[in-house]
Formats: sequence, C-alpha cells, structure tokens
Amino acid sequence: MELRNIAIIAHVDHGKTTLVDELLKQSGAFRDNQAVAERAMDSNDIERERGITILAKCTSLEWNGTRINIVDTPGHADFGGEVERILSMVDGVVLLVDAAEGPMPQTKFVTSKALALGLRPIVVLNKVDKADAEPDRALDEVFDLFANLGADDNQLDFPTMYASGRSGWADMELDGPRKDLSALFDLILKHVPQPKQIARRSEPFQMLATTLSADPFIGRVLTGRVEAGTLRAGDTIKAMTRAGERIEQFRVSKVLAYRGLVQTPIDAAEAGDIVTLAGMTKATVADTLCDLSIDVPIPAQPIDPPTISVTFGINDSPLAGKDGSKVQSRVIRERLMKEAEVNVAIKVTDTTGGDAFDVAGRGELQMGVLIENMRREGFELSISRPRVLFTEEDGVRKEPIEEVTIDVDDEYTGAVIEKLTGPRKGDLVEMKPAGAGKTRIIAHVPSRGLIGYHGQFMTDTRGTGVLNRVFLEWAPHKGPIEGRRAGVLISMESGVSVAYAMWKLEDRGHFFIGVQEPVYTGMIIGEHNRENDLEVNPLKGKQLTNVRASGTDEAVRLTTPVTLSLEQAIAYIDDDELVEVTPKAIRLRKRHLDPHERKRHSRAAS
Repeated sequence: MELRNIAIIAHVDHGKTTLVDELLKQSGAFRDNQAVAERAMDSNDIERERGITILAKCTSLEWNGTRINIVDTPGHADFGGEVERILSMVDGVVLLVDAAEGPMPQTKFVTSKALALGLRPIVVLNKVDKADAEPDRALDEVFDLFANLGADDNQLDFPTMYASGRSGWADMELDGPRKDLSALFDLILKHVPQPKQIARRSEPFQMLATTLSADPFIGRVLTGRVEAGTLRAGDTIKAMTRAGERIEQFRVSKVLAYRGLVQTPIDAAEAGDIVTLAGMTKATVADTLCDLSIDVPIPAQPIDPPTISVTFGINDSPLAGKDGSKVQSRVIRERLMKEAEVNVAIKVTDTTGGDAFDVAGRGELQMGVLIENMRREGFELSISRPRVLFTEEDGVRKEPIEEVTIDVDDEYTGAVIEKLTGPRKGDLVEMKPAGAGKTRIIAHVPSRGLIGYHGQFMTDTRGTGVLNRVFLEWAPHKGPIEGRRAGVLISMESGVSVAYAMWKLEDRGHFFIGVQEPVYTGMIIGEHNRENDLEVNPLKGKQLTNVRASGTDEAVRLTTPVTLSLEQAIAYIDDDELVEVTPKAIRLRKRHLDPHERKRHSRAAS
C-alpha cells in the first residue's frame, strides 16, 4: 500500500480539528452507525472547552488504496515543543488559514519550521463561506509570509484550495461545486511525495522518538516515524541519546499504529510509517531507538528550554481540605513527576522545604492547563506568581523575548503602544492598517513584561483587542520592569462576607468575591483604588437600633464582582501573594515570606 505522511498547521480556532473530522468521515474511517464526538481529535476536556489543540495527535485514513497519516499539531506557542519535533515525521504540510483573519503568529512560527525542513505546503483557505471572508487578501498575505520566511521557488509555487471544514467541502476554485473533500484528498496524493524511507526497508531498524506518552496498561510509549528497517513485537533494540550515549536495551512489547483515531497492534513496523512502540523504561523524546548494531544516532531537534517557572505548594489556608481530596505534598509531588515523565517541556524540582515544587515550562497557558487538569482530579494547591527563567551566554545574562502581534481598533492604538514600549520595555517593530478600522501592531517584548499584561490589555481595548504571542529569541537582560501598580483589599476577619459591609467598601476599589462567600484573614478580596494594600472588614453588619423612620434604610445595590480565570489570577498576583486553587474555587491570598525567600524573589524581580 502507498503511504503519505502530512501535518496540518493552523492558528488557534482556524478550523483545523473540524476539517480533520470531515476527512475521517468522508474517507470511511467510521462506520455509518458509529457515534463520533464532534472535534474527535480534541480528546482532552480542556481542548474541547477552549477550542485549542494542546497535545499533538495522529490519525490515519485510507483513500483510493493509499494510507494517509495525518498529524494534528498544537496551535499555541506554549506547546511549540510538540510542533518542532512533529514536523520531522512528515513529508508535506497542509497550511490551514482563516479566510477572514489571514495568517497569524502561531501560523508563522510553525510554517517557518516547516519551510526550513524543505516541506512544500498546500494552502487551504478555510471558512470562505463566512460573510467577512476575504480569500484574495488572505492568499496575498500567505505569499508575503512565505517570502519573508525565505521560502524557495518550489515552496512559493504552492497549490491553493478554498474550503469550509464545517460544511465538509474543498475546491480548487472559489466558485467550485462545494460538494465534498475529494479534491483535497487527490491533491494530497499528487503533491505530497512518498516517504523516502521506504527505500531503506532492508537496512537495520532505526527510529527517532518524537512524542512521549504513558498508557495505564503497557506503560511508557514513544511515537515516531521509522527511518529504516522493519520491527516486530518481541525484537530487542536499544535507545541512544542525541550525543550517541547508550540509555538502555529493551524488548519491544508492542508495536502499534493508528487506524482512524484508534491505535491498534500491527504485525510489523516498516520504514516510512508512523508507529508507537512500548517496552522501554528510560528512553524519551529526541532519543534514537535502533538495532543493536547501530552506533550513530539520528540527528534530532533539541528540546526547547523552559522560559518560566511556577512554585506549586500545598494549600495551607484556613479553608484547606474542604473541596479537594488530594492535599498532601507527597501526592502533589507524585502527580507532578508523572506529568514531567510524559511532557518533555516541563521540568520539576523540589524546593528546600519539601512542601513546594518548582515547575518550569514554556508559558502561562501551559501552566494553566496543568493546574486546571490537577484541580479537576481533586487536587488543592497554592500557586506562586510565574518567574521568568534567565540564561547566561559568554558572561551576558539573557532573557526570553516574545513577538507580540496585536489587532486593535484604531482608537486604542496609542494606549497599547504606550503600555508595551514604556514600562514593559518592548520594541515596536511594525504598525500597519488591518482594514475595517483596525490596526495591526507587532512588537518584541520581554516575557517578564507580558506576565499579567493580558488583563490590562483587555481593559485598554474595551475587550475588543486580539493579542497573540510567540517565543522569538534570548536577548540581553533589559533591566527592571515595573510590576502591578494597584494595591489589594485584604480581609482582616474570617467568616462569611456581608452585603452591607461590601456596599460600604465599594468606594475603596472593586471586588473579586460576592456576598455570602467564605473569607479568612489574609485573603485578597479585591483590588484597591490606590497603590497601597488595605485591610478591610467584609463581615461588618449594619448597626441596628429600635428607631425606624421613612428614609432611614438604604437599598443595598452591589456592583458585580470581577471573576478571575485561573490564568488571570496567576498573572495578577505579586511576589508576596499566592493563588489558592481547589476543585470548586480560585482564591487569592497574601503569604508571609521568610528572609531567604524575600531575597530570592527580589532578585527574580530585578
């Protein structure tokens, strides 16, 4: 059977997973009576809720006697560690672009990697049936993007299709028959070459591990493309690092391949196919799995270093243990180590006290997803403010810089540029009209300056702005960056919040809690109007007298409290504050730093 390996590249919410659903349905991968969830490749609950792809996943289908392996890549830069390795498994890419929005930052990030590998893309302009679609403009922007990324003549001569993933059609012409996706299937078979590895099936077995996961029944499993040879379950092979050091020798317990969305055991893994192997205990991503006679590893993309660190600790607030069942530091440590085992972008280290753990990763969203998964599993945690990690080269201290792309209404442009280039030490790179009264701003900003900025950005743009960010490079340290300006309102009593007390305190700031909610001493219940922190009493009721007269009683009308999401809460807190996370609540509170901790945090802030 002929073989094709392709990856689908798209920005968040451009319709990638929906298109894959339709490809699976129209290829006959599902039975006619089979119940299939919408957006089947978004298997994770959080992926479904947020409409983003977090984990790189594969699927496989057949079309006219050819097996097509499709890899769904993450669309957010925080999960870019997955993206870079995935592209080494494929021979072609389908670039999916929203016909209204055009190519976006994550599209640029992943496409640059694909072009650098010499892959020739197929461009699919999706959602062309929407009222605000501008396919011609989007196509021009894609061409300009390719040219800016250094595409060669072959890559610039890309085929284009017009599609609607939700409606299940794709055509070579904008006014085509709009019937099904057969034209896209045929174009993939014609444009994407067969894997060149097929010619190496007689050589000793070699495979590069590109994704890592854990199965509750068969343990650690590694997925990748077979570069040479053939492998059967029961064969003995070894694992080597990128430097050629031997890690372990093991017997392959299972050889699995995707058939539709399901992994099934197969007789043999052959060169060119994408398969999953089980049986190893130590091998990980970027390692070479090979025959015992092989001494030279396959060149591999290094794993990107983490850029931020967050401290996970036990929840020691007065309300601890009331919502969650997993509260001990031992249980939290086990869960974090399990996560680090299957997620190569995360590193976990114990702190000196033993009750807290430093977790380093690629960004705030990645940390937010991990914490959200843990709270749904019944964990209670206390989370610190994210700290940016620095590196040192030739005696120069360097920090991560991100490229920020912003689409904003013209009237808010000044406020956005002022905040990014002033206190947050960003550099304005480009500013141009984006049509329909909007401006596109591109700036290079230190990761430190973006922690906590999103809430400020939404306020400045009255909720209409769109901000996307992607890691750009390591650059020399830009000096101290100002943190949050406003102080907080701190409860000075423990109990249940009272409407009258909060009504009387409304002129002090705005609240994060509502009426009849449990509070405790030291809990942050709102933001102060001024720069200093203020202790207040949200429990104080109205003094009652035996005098009643017309006009004495005032109607209590409270402003709706601001409800912070998990990511907003983590980005909002200062170095001497924590986020208390339980399965049912997200609270903010003050913490008391010992002298050693205070010194460490003051160094991190500078």
